[in-house]
Amino acid sequence: MTQATSAAKRLGARKRNPLAPDWLEKSLGFGALVLLGALIAAVAGGRKEWSLIPLAVWLHLLTIAIVLILTPVLMWRRRGDRIHRRLGWAWATMMFATALISFGVRFNTPGQLSWIHLLSVLTVLLVPAIVLSARTHKVRVHRNFARGTVIGALLLAGFFTFPFERLLGRWLFG
Repeated sequence: MTQATSAAKRLGARKRNPLAPDWLEKSLGFGALVLLGALIAAVAGGRKEWSLIPLAVWLHLLTIAIVLILTPVLMWRRRGDRIHRRLGWAWATMMFATALISFGVRFNTPGQLSWIHLLSVLTVLLVPAIVLSARTHKVRVHRNFARGTVIGALLLAGFFTFPFERLLGRWLFG
């Protein structure tokens, strides 16, 4: 089979099932699982300090863990059915809660917001847009907003919680 024939077959399969996960969505789901693994390892590594951690941080970690579990499920499975809608509502609720809770998490800049809180502002704006685009059946808009939010507000923000001077970085890298 030539490369052109192979590409045509993939394109034809994509047209038959436009809601099937593509390479980007598969990668985003995998990235969420990697981040979840790092989160679990970091929290386990920091158990000596658990009693010193404020409730807001624990709530933030809990909501983000739920989002990290739901992200691959939503990215990899069938879309548009009742399960996707229910899991999507849970994901959106937890993502929105994570962003709101983050405004109370200020370790490195006591009393001030840091640059990473800009992603929280973006999340507070994007999550309602994700829900609205799904409710109005704007599939392409919904898909793009969801992808962008996972990339920026979940994976990128998550990556920046692991430098050595931040709590999870200290817990993970000791």
